[in-house]
Amino acid sequence: MVLVICGLIISIIPGLPVIALSPEVVFIIFLPPLLYHAAWYTSWSDFKQTIRPITLAAVGLVLFTTVAVAIVAHMLIGDISWPLAFLLGAIVSPPDAVSATSITKGLGLRPRLIAILEGESLLNDASGLVAYKYALTAITAGNFVLWQAGLNFVVMSVLGIAIGLVVGYIMSFIHKRFVCDEVIEATLTLLTPFASYLIAEHFKASGVLAVVATGLFLSARSGTIFSHESRIMTGTIWSVLTNILNGLIFILIGLQLRQIMSGIEAYSGWSLFVWGFLVSVTVIVVRFLWVIPATLLPRVISKKIRLQEEFDFRNMIIFGWSGMRGVVSMAAALALPLMMNETEEFPLRNLIIYLVFCVILSTLVIQGFSLPWLIKKLKIEKYSILAEEYEVRNIIVSQTISHIEDNFSLVNDDLLHNIKSKYEVKFNRLQKTELPANFFGKGNLIGGEIFNDFTKLQIDLLNVERNKLESMHKSGNVNEEIFRKIEKELDLEETRLWMEMYEE
Repeated sequence: MVLVICGLIISIIPGLPVIALSPEVVFIIFLPPLLYHAAWYTSWSDFKQTIRPITLAAVGLVLFTTVAVAIVAHMLIGDISWPLAFLLGAIVSPPDAVSATSITKGLGLRPRLIAILEGESLLNDASGLVAYKYALTAITAGNFVLWQAGLNFVVMSVLGIAIGLVVGYIMSFIHKRFVCDEVIEATLTLLTPFASYLIAEHFKASGVLAVVATGLFLSARSGTIFSHESRIMTGTIWSVLTNILNGLIFILIGLQLRQIMSGIEAYSGWSLFVWGFLVSVTVIVVRFLWVIPATLLPRVISKKIRLQEEFDFRNMIIFGWSGMRGVVSMAAALALPLMMNETEEFPLRNLIIYLVFCVILSTLVIQGFSLPWLIKKLKIEKYSILAEEYEVRNIIVSQTISHIEDNFSLVNDDLLHNIKSKYEVKFNRLQKTELPANFFGKGNLIGGEIFNDFTKLQIDLLNVERNKLESMHKSGNVNEEIFRKIEKELDLEETRLWMEMYEE
């Protein structure tokens, strides 16, 4: 939301240059890393369990939105032909993976709903971009056959997933067998999404689905193929990279928006406002028109679904209001070719980019800002994973203590005592929290406060160690190699302690 507003502000600053990337490279620069990062943090287990609603939204809703927006745009704007109208619909049809994850984070939504939103945002880019390519082909080449498009969509999707899985398998093999340096591993993770995307595109497959499949495959195995140093480094690098890419795409649109607006001066300001408003309203309303039957009809048809899946109409409303558009739609708009051929400009390119920006601005700002308020008004009980985290920690520590007792009997008594006492202390600390039984109860979280106070005390002591280490380093009383090693140990320990803090 901040980025799209900043892009708007940049567009009105006088004197800034117009910087435009070549349309051919926009997708290659922005799409693979952003989708790969989103796939990396998507749970494969949750993805499998919610594949039916994800598929309905990622394919059916995207195509339904494409058609609806095309009809509205063609009726409103006389200059827009049917192929151009379908192109606009394809660009704005897929909700954004980054937007959905960022805006719903911390709102306490149910894990199943979060999984559907994230999964939909990953897969709908594939169907939206396939529709985008066919609409672009219809405009530039002048031919389009529906049954061929449908068949090609299936072939492209299956082949894209297959290529993504193959690339994921090859990269996991390389990481496990040949790479032992975290810098090289981090570098390979940066190259992986581009390799997956470009290979798939070379074979006329879906590069989007290839990247998603590679990301899901490697993410599910990251615990065994990466070292802890690599995971810490790559996580930091990817967070920085995705922030830069998200910011850059809206800076670029901000720098081009003045030129885009000058390219549509032939239309009145009122007409442009009405068109942008109505196209945005169509995108929002169509999502509700699809969500209601797509949610209720499977429950009517299947008794198994009614028994296994909990239904709450409020979740249906939240899902309908969570269709924010973002960086993928913006990248698709900027990737429109400048010229049809050597002499003819691409028709209404500036108008299409303007309408796409209106949809992104409307959905991100209006829906994004109002989503927390809507959740509060619907009185949805905030879901917390802390109780689940508590149980998992208990099981891990208990199992570790049992392993020590069963397998370390021949170890030196002093060493055995020190090792076992470390985990017994951790187990005792876990027992002092009341989170599982009383997290949303009327009482105060006395146990949780004690746990957090103990953790904060350890962090304070780490800072004492760090200050002493830094003073020794400044006075030249510690070797640089030793300093860096101990500094890293303290950083890792502090990271672990902050992750153990119990927060609502």
